[in-house]
Amino acid sequence: MKILFVCTGNICRSPTAEALFLHRAAERGLAGQVAADSAGTSSEESGNPPDRRARIAAAARGCTLPDRRARRITATDFDTFDLIVAMDRGHLATLRRRAPDHARDRLRLFMEFAGPDAPPDVPDPWYGDEYDFEHALDLIEAGVDGLLAQMAGR
Repeated sequence: MKILFVCTGNICRSPTAEALFLHRAAERGLAGQVAADSAGTSSEESGNPPDRRARIAAAARGCTLPDRRARRITATDFDTFDLIVAMDRGHLATLRRRAPDHARDRLRLFMEFAGPDAPPDVPDPWYGDEYDFEHALDLIEAGVDGLLAQMAGR
């Protein structure tokens, strides 16, 4: 199963979700059964590394963010990935506009995996402080755990 996590610039939420998903999948013995990547809906951060604050928050929880540069989602991604997960409703709307008809059923809102009481969006921590990055990471952990639980139930 190949999963693509998508946020705005691909420097905070989506690389954090990608890294945490792969980390937790490996803990569950699923490392060879899943693959993940991340991208942004915008090219404004293309070429930049993950945000330092996101790296610090993830490292404090034992997770290392990917050592690569931000990129914008491409047309090829819609055919490459089995599941494309948007970090908020704005990203999902953008993905629905860009996706070819045959790929629309692969698009999901990330927090749907966190359960019925979860908020719909992972708020963008970029304009905030440490608390905002910790809060985003709390939500991402809930979404990742729910996604892995759903995958295990299949």
